[in-house]
Amino acid sequence: MARPIWTGAITFGLVSVPVRLYSATHEHEVSFHQFERDTTDRIRYRRVNERTGKEVDYDDIVKGAEVGGGKYVMLETDELDAVAPGRSRSLEIDRFVDVDEIDPIYYQKTYYLGPGGEETAKVYGLLRDAMTDAGRAAIGTLVMRGKEYLAAIRADGDLMVLQTMFFADEVRDPKDEIEGLPRKGAAKKNELSMAQQLMESMAGKWRPKDFRDTYTDRVQKLIKQKGAGKEVTVAEPAPEPTNATDLFEVLKKSVENAQKRRGKAASAPAKKPAKKKAS
Repeated sequence: MARPIWTGAITFGLVSVPVRLYSATHEHEVSFHQFERDTTDRIRYRRVNERTGKEVDYDDIVKGAEVGGGKYVMLETDELDAVAPGRSRSLEIDRFVDVDEIDPIYYQKTYYLGPGGEETAKVYGLLRDAMTDAGRAAIGTLVMRGKEYLAAIRADGDLMVLQTMFFADEVRDPKDEIEGLPRKGAAKKNELSMAQQLMESMAGKWRPKDFRDTYTDRVQKLIKQKGAGKEVTVAEPAPEPTNATDLFEVLKKSVENAQKRRGKAASAPAKKPAKKKAS
């Protein structure tokens, strides 16, 4: 079983629910080392004093915050932990909100929340079931690894899920970032109708297992090809942008192609279940 990365208690009103926090996801990617070009010499990173050029042990490194005029305030780890949230083991719920009310842009990372122990599992189940019935998520803050997080807790089947969130001032205003957005309702009616037909012809259920990180697969294949001295397979180039004058015809052709693919999939014979071996 995995070890919890945070233990503490969810509090709402006078109720305290001991919980354990576990990572819900992991990323898969190819691990690379760095080398100097045309050699097999590894590139290493070291913590070096920029004045003396000498390497510094990790235990001898402190954090410093610039306060202006080239001056810094140095802070030890225990000083940072002494500030109220530093040793926090409590996630105090501020309010309960409708789950659909939360804009997904605020979600950061997902964790599983488990009961703190067998003796408190009943209280955990009570909070989970109450949120399920109400369709609400709990919003609060917690401190983990020296950083305070805004967090949303929601019920998901037989467990609770915690999602760390960005604070409001961490989410950029798109008006400050993007230029040239077209006004709403600018599309022609026939183009809009054809686009909706295309969407409908491509509609389907959300099945996470239908999707795979094919880029990592290609990188692994590239490594094998180069390692075996074979010719590297080059991917197809990205398609050219659709010209606005051709938009309707491109949409129409896309609908026809999608409908053909659906027709072929529907007419394909279903796979027969494997016969059980006689015992």
